[in-house]
Amino acid sequence: MEKYDILVRILDELRNEAPKNYKRYYPADNEKELMNQARSRAFIHLFFKVWYGLDDFVDRENYITDDPYDGGIDAYYIDQDRKEIILIQSKFRDSKDNFEKKEIDISEILKMDIFRITKGEKQNRDGHDYNKKIHAMQKKISEIGDVGRYNYRVIILANLKRVDEEDLFRLTGGICAEVFDYEKCYTKLVFPIVTGCCFNADEIRINLSLSNKEGNDGRIVYFVQTEYSQCKIMVLFVPVLEIAKIMDKYKNSILKYNPRCYLSLKENDINTKIEKTIVDKKTNEFALYNNGITILSDGTEINSQIGVKDQAQMLITNPQIINGGQTAYTLSCIYRDHKNDLSVFDEKEVMVKVITFLDDSIEEHKRRALIEELSRATNEQSPVNEADRRANDNMQIYYQDMIYKDFGYFYDRKRGEFYDGEEKNYIDSNNVVNRSVFIRIAASIRGDVAKARRNGDDTLFRKDSFEELFKEKSYYKIYMYGFFCHQYLNEIERKYEKSVNNKFGLNTYGNALRYGKYAVVNVVSQRYDPKLPFSDYQKHARRYTEEALKQWMKFEDVITDKPANWDYFNYTVDEDGKTSYYHNFDGYYKGRTVNEDIKSYSFWKKKKMNLAELQAAVTTE
Repeated sequence: MEKYDILVRILDELRNEAPKNYKRYYPADNEKELMNQARSRAFIHLFFKVWYGLDDFVDRENYITDDPYDGGIDAYYIDQDRKEIILIQSKFRDSKDNFEKKEIDISEILKMDIFRITKGEKQNRDGHDYNKKIHAMQKKISEIGDVGRYNYRVIILANLKRVDEEDLFRLTGGICAEVFDYEKCYTKLVFPIVTGCCFNADEIRINLSLSNKEGNDGRIVYFVQTEYSQCKIMVLFVPVLEIAKIMDKYKNSILKYNPRCYLSLKENDINTKIEKTIVDKKTNEFALYNNGITILSDGTEINSQIGVKDQAQMLITNPQIINGGQTAYTLSCIYRDHKNDLSVFDEKEVMVKVITFLDDSIEEHKRRALIEELSRATNEQSPVNEADRRANDNMQIYYQDMIYKDFGYFYDRKRGEFYDGEEKNYIDSNNVVNRSVFIRIAASIRGDVAKARRNGDDTLFRKDSFEELFKEKSYYKIYMYGFFCHQYLNEIERKYEKSVNNKFGLNTYGNALRYGKYAVVNVVSQRYDPKLPFSDYQKHARRYTEEALKQWMKFEDVITDKPANWDYFNYTVDEDGKTSYYHNFDGYYKGRTVNEDIKSYSFWKKKKMNLAELQAAVTTE
């Protein structure tokens, strides 16, 4: 599925959030122009949902002004945190080519009556009243108490490459503008909404209680020099309700460096114990039992002079939870279940360690290295499997970015990273590259078919194995070629699910589908052509998968007769001369001979690439 098709699917799901009386969002399927208009408005909804975390449809709709006499302003938003008034001009296109290639006409930008509208004019230059939504916007702006501290900013949701930043500044009348072209829409809007990473937590405020605390506003502060950067460590106790609200609001956006993602955290028995300690007890045993939460930040400040006795406020910039995600997740679930009665949280606090980077000039790779070491060290207390432990490895992050950029697929380096997108029908499972399958494909393409079938994730993702399989940045390309082969094999296998006489296609393809998928991937990857355009990978892989399958029964006839495979394929003759045959294809495809058998069998008439040639082709393309 193309990225544009995923975008349209998301827009249609956002349309479906509209109450039924919002009829403009429910045109008939054959009303093409009305459908395009509905999706155009939903495009603005997408921006609001991702950029500002507006979950409620009506809340978003109230900021959309796109109607006759809108003064060229399609929508607006008043960002109280950043002290900004956002004015939006949007152009959604009804085809992939137009969306990715067609630019907004400069006249559309010039039509924005920003100066007149922000000066309070009720009519345009022709004497027509601006529409009611524009008047409502003017009223809201006029009611901002400290409006003098606000800046205006223009957002253009359209392609605009012909105009540089300086000319755009002049076109908008001296207001800073930001362009979301098609690439930025795919990376900054589509990908985040699928992962549930909407509304980044640039800055959070946590209300603190100073009761039951001695000295220094109830906190311990320690400065430490690491090999990467100087850090400030602050330890304090925070009301659990504050953590619950933050996690409920930001979800995956605050777990970027955590080895687990938001929805995968529900799969843990510890959640029940945490919930019981909070809900069933009136006292604060939770502070004794829980190991606490570790948060990374770029800045941390506490102010105890807020005009309320025994109260303080902590301000954290760019927070990320690297340990204690399980605790934070469970607290957010309790919060959602008890919104009508928050008394279960009364007088309960949790220990929080905030680690603040003090070196603003720290290089990104050093920052990531320190975060990785912190994450690994702080997560030693609870079991983290090897696959989760590698979730934030730089190569995995790179593969994920490139797989999405080049193929429009979602590589789940974190378990359940795309649950949110699947649950809301933005994508389906066919759009997701399972990390366990992907690393097995990598092993098979690198020549170890047996390892791909035999070993568990903890072995494959172990540091030495992981670094060998994910050694080169360019490897993701041939691995995706192998993924398309594997995906097609699963598709073929499903056709035989209900077959009584040909289960797993045994009579057609031998054991290729049941036990030999990774062996087939190895064979098909020998036809990989590094010059292929990305759009042809799937078609090319499917073609050679079919060719390989046609030969598979003959291949299995050959290998069952080999003396070297006697452990897997043999026979016995009883006293009556009756011969009994023993075939263990399950053991064979994860055994000691399969790798050499595939290497020595001629599947392709043309000379096939060996492992070294495959690696060279991928690395040098």
